[in-house]
Amino acid sequence: MMEILLTVLGLGIAAATFAAIIWSIARPTKRLWPPIRYTVLTPIFVWVPTFTLFGVLIALGVLGWGDLNIPLLLRFGLGVPLILLGNVVVWGAVAGFGVRKTGGAADGLQTDGLYRHSRNPQYMADVAMILGWVVLTAAPLVAVVGFAAIIVLLAAPFSEEPWLRSQYGRKYDEYTAQVRRFF
Repeated sequence: MMEILLTVLGLGIAAATFAAIIWSIARPTKRLWPPIRYTVLTPIFVWVPTFTLFGVLIALGVLGWGDLNIPLLLRFGLGVPLILLGNVVVWGAVAGFGVRKTGGAADGLQTDGLYRHSRNPQYMADVAMILGWVVLTAAPLVAVVGFAAIIVLLAAPFSEEPWLRSQYGRKYDEYTAQVRRFF
């Protein structure tokens, strides 16, 4: 019963976030992501769902640990490095980028560091962490919720790019001509 509730919660967060992204793509003047204005409430709307979704993935992984028949060598040999690498990249970027900017505040175009190689290294690192957790836990419901979260992470740049273009103009266009969206 707990696994079902957690799965519904995780899929609900992913679906609501995906809907906000699609809305933002379709209606850029009334977008939800990135926020039109960064306010005192913005971190709540950004970080509570984000950390809740990751918490759901962790809980589902613990509850369904090893339910899929994935060899331990693969689980630990691939899963752990993906999780570690993803965390190093995400938290390193957050430390350099700042929590406000990571949460959607306009504060200059980031083009150095890992952003020289990918326009979205934080999203790619989140994808790596989730894939690593899917493999490590070998839990079917982690895979279900995790892949929904990955779809959201891959869609998010499409709502950010028009905003970035409007914020930074030619500088952003030059950047996109030189650096790939994902890898």
